[in-house]
Amino acid sequence: MAQPEYVPLNVADRVRPTDVLPPHGGWRQDRPAEITGVTGHTGTRRGSPGPDQGFGLKLARRFKNRLELAPHEHAEDAVAGCLAVGLRRASLFGRAPVIHDLELAFTLWGFLGGAPAELVDHRVPLFREASHHYWDQRGIADRVLESTLRLTPVTVRAQLADWRSLLTG
Repeated sequence: MAQPEYVPLNVADRVRPTDVLPPHGGWRQDRPAEITGVTGHTGTRRGSPGPDQGFGLKLARRFKNRLELAPHEHAEDAVAGCLAVGLRRASLFGRAPVIHDLELAFTLWGFLGGAPAELVDHRVPLFREASHHYWDQRGIADRVLESTLRLTPVTVRAQLADWRSLLTG
């Protein structure tokens, strides 16, 4: 509230002019480790950076009750390994993970049923303790071909009988 003119003021009580900051000079993406473009750094075991990847974990956990596990397999290991695949797919498209990324991953590795016995035998050692070892998760994600990641979950399910053509090595 303004002070009436008839009230005496001390010098310290007077309104002082404010300091005006200069306008911002702009921002440039020029730091040494800055990821530029959509692709970023590529290569095996380099990870798959992308936005809002924590949401992918929430989506992956939604599949926990639907998983068909072999003896001595654990749901946490399946979630960790398939999360890595789903995040890789999402970052390939330059976006945050969506439910279809995780559905493709769980379908590809046969956790949603209908998996050939050879695929189950192949995945059991890959996913063993994957929830505790980051490099195992990266290895699982790197085994999936990029062309497979570009397919829809329905197409992957249709091609699951020929699962070796969807994976490397």
